[in-house]
Amino acid sequence: MRRLLAGALLCAAVGASVPAASQTTEVRPTDNLPKDLNVLFWSQDQRDAAFRTMETVPKVVVHTIKAGGRAYPMPRGKPIDLGLDVDAHMAAQRNAGLIIVQDGKVRLEKYALGYGASGRWTSFSVAKSFTSTLVGAAVKDGYIKSLDDKVTVYIPGLRGSAYDDVSVRQLLTMTSGVKWNEDYTDPRSDVAQFNLQKPVPGEDITVSYMKTLPREAPAGSKWVYKTGETNLIGVLVSSATGKTLSDYLSEKVWKPFGMEQDGVWMLGPTGHEISGCCMSASLRDYARFGQFILNGGVAGGKKVLPDDWLAAATTKQAGIDVPGRGYGYQWWTNDDGSFAAQGIFGQGIFIDPKRRLVIASNGNWPTATDPEGVGKAREAFYKAVQAAIDREAAK
Repeated sequence: MRRLLAGALLCAAVGASVPAASQTTEVRPTDNLPKDLNVLFWSQDQRDAAFRTMETVPKVVVHTIKAGGRAYPMPRGKPIDLGLDVDAHMAAQRNAGLIIVQDGKVRLEKYALGYGASGRWTSFSVAKSFTSTLVGAAVKDGYIKSLDDKVTVYIPGLRGSAYDDVSVRQLLTMTSGVKWNEDYTDPRSDVAQFNLQKPVPGEDITVSYMKTLPREAPAGSKWVYKTGETNLIGVLVSSATGKTLSDYLSEKVWKPFGMEQDGVWMLGPTGHEISGCCMSASLRDYARFGQFILNGGVAGGKKVLPDDWLAAATTKQAGIDVPGRGYGYQWWTNDDGSFAAQGIFGQGIFIDPKRRLVIASNGNWPTATDPEGVGKAREAFYKAVQAAIDREAAK
């Protein structure tokens, strides 16, 4: 293959330091940076080095998501008593950073792996939830007329393909019915192959590949996780708005909401952001994005998203054959009303509106995915935080 990064990769403010003893000295080791883009075969040490500085990896090109103005305040709150050993949890998860923000206050913030508050960390598929939010912004701004529009209205290069029958909404919920293989371990899978072809002049490489795929089910009838389709969503937003994703995110969220640091977004072979993946930001700014969502999508005193957007985006729109869980508009949903953005190797933003809770974590799991191991332990940690907040409320 051998460039799975584009597939598997496709696939947060001032004064908030709790407790001070949790801070570590940030280091940026460059000797261990990998020389190729095949993330699934990097060593753990290479991942530790690269995840904090993806823009320095050879062959990686990025756009900057510019911050500006006053940072959104994240004041220090009362330390939360979880009744468990947080350091041990972080070590088991190989967390580089973990932050708990509740009711707008930082209740816990810790760093490890030589990472610190001033650094960025890659998002992997956490970026999918940012990309879908830009769709909402584009609807609010009038660039996208309706989620029921066909995708080909905004991406004419898909005309004549299986995507003729697919709506923007079905792309958001990954229910297009177009056949796709997301197996990160299979070099012949779609997620491994779709950025390996020779670019067609004037066409995004994602479009060139996706328009060749066959249909396996009627549009809207079957959910299958497809990073390639999130990349199409990004192309759709750029086509509709006439702006890069990085500039649009900066305009609608990063600057007006008050992100503390610039972010960066990796580009694919034809110069477009890899919108299913590969954005890098600080831990506190990931938490701020969660707070932006909790605040109803308001930034700079203005509503960025349509009034009904978040109610639909963050609740189950498609079943995923997991009891109590579902998929919204590029968000993983839970039947208790919480929802999350998740990326391979342990990246995540967990949001619980009922408890006014945001948990952001960056990490480097031993393997890309491990739902029954560290994945299940992370879910248990979320529940422990929810339980701790409920105990406080009951006093």
